[in-house]
Amino acid sequence: MIQLFFLIPILMSAIWYWYLNSKNYTIKQGIKGFGYIFAFNATIIAFFVLMLFITH
Repeated sequence: MIQLFFLIPILMSAIWYWYLNSKNYTIKQGIKGFGYIFAFNATIIAFFVLMLFITH
């Protein structure tokens, strides 16, 4: 399951990109959203990795 963690930010970024295009925003206008997506996913992945090491 850990091998698939890289798919979560890719999927969320694709959804964000689709939203930006549907509302006629540019990537430059939505760059802050991409930053939030990657920060959120990095936090979740770090939590799961920490739990893996603690409980293993």
